[in-house]
Amino acid sequence: MTGFPTVRARRLRRTPAIRRMVTETRLDPSRLVLPAFVVNGEGIERPIATMPGHAQRSVDRVVDLAREAATAGIAGMILFGIPDEKDPEGTAAWDPDGPVPRALRAIKKAVPDLVLWADVCLCEYTIHGHCGPLRGTEVDNDAALPSLARAAVTYADAGADVVAPSDMMDGRVAAIRSGLDAAGHENVAVCSYAVKYASAYYGPFRDAAESAPAFGDRRSYQMDPANAREARREALLDVDEGADMIMVKPAGPYQDVIRDLRDRIDLPLVAYQVSGEMAMVEAAAAAGWIDRDRIIIESLTGIVRSGADIVITYFALDAARLIREQL
Repeated sequence: MTGFPTVRARRLRRTPAIRRMVTETRLDPSRLVLPAFVVNGEGIERPIATMPGHAQRSVDRVVDLAREAATAGIAGMILFGIPDEKDPEGTAAWDPDGPVPRALRAIKKAVPDLVLWADVCLCEYTIHGHCGPLRGTEVDNDAALPSLARAAVTYADAGADVVAPSDMMDGRVAAIRSGLDAAGHENVAVCSYAVKYASAYYGPFRDAAESAPAFGDRRSYQMDPANAREARREALLDVDEGADMIMVKPAGPYQDVIRDLRDRIDLPLVAYQVSGEMAMVEAAAAAGWIDRDRIIIESLTGIVRSGADIVITYFALDAARLIREQL
C-alpha cells in the first residue's frame, strides 16, 4: 500500500514468543509477599467469609502455609495477630508468647529462607480497635510510640526480618528504629506504611483481623484519599526517620501515587493490594463477570508497572502459579 507508515507496531505482537521477548514489565514471585492471620491454638483454620481462600490460622497451619509459599518462590509473608484478649493499651501486641511471635519462631525454624514481615500496629490488640491508646476519643500519638517500638522489638526478638508499622502515628519510624537498634536489632529492616489512606477498601481485612473501630473511624490519622502531595510529604518524612522501605496502601486506586514516589525516592517501594481489591475480583469472578486469572495478573502487572518493587497481595500463591504457567 503506497504511503503506508514504515513503522508497524504489530510486528512485535505477532507471536507469544515475540511478545515475551519485548515485555517491559515482568512479574516474578520473588516480588510478592503473602499476608497471613495468626491465632492461638492448634489445628485451627477458620475461613474468612469476605476473603475467599483465606483463613485465620493457628501457628501450625501458618507454618504449613509458609512452606507452600516458599515452594512457590514467594519472597515472604507478613503476619497479623488476633489475640485471645484485648485491653485499652493493646499490651498483647508485645506479648512474646502471642500468636505473631510464636509464628515467627516456628516459621523461621521450618522455612529459614522465607523473609518474615511483622505488621506493627495496635488496632488488633485494643478493645476499641484504634491504632494506639486513647486520650478521650482521640488516639494519643506520642503515647503510642513506645508501645509500637516495644512490639517491633518483640517481633524482631522472635525472628522478624522486616517490621512494618501500619499505625500512621507521627514519629513512629524513628521510635521503632531507635528501639530496634538499642535492642541489638540494627539489621532488622523497617518498612513504613508511609502512605496509608483512610480507605473503604479495608472492610474484609477488618473482619479477618477483628480490628474494626468500636466507634468513629481512622480518618484523623490515616490519609485523605483526595491527597497526593501529602503522600509525598509523609514518605519523605519516614525516609528521614530511617525507613528502609516505603509502602503505599491501597495499591490499585493509588498507582499515580506509587509512580510519583518511584520518581522521587530511591528506596524499595512496596504496594499493598488490599483485601477489598481482592474481594471485588473474587465476587465478580464468582458471578462469571470476569476472568479471574487474567485479572490477577493484569492488576499485579499494573501495580509493578507503576513503580512498585514489592507487592503484598492475597493473590500471591495464585499469582506465583500463573506466572509459572506463563513461562
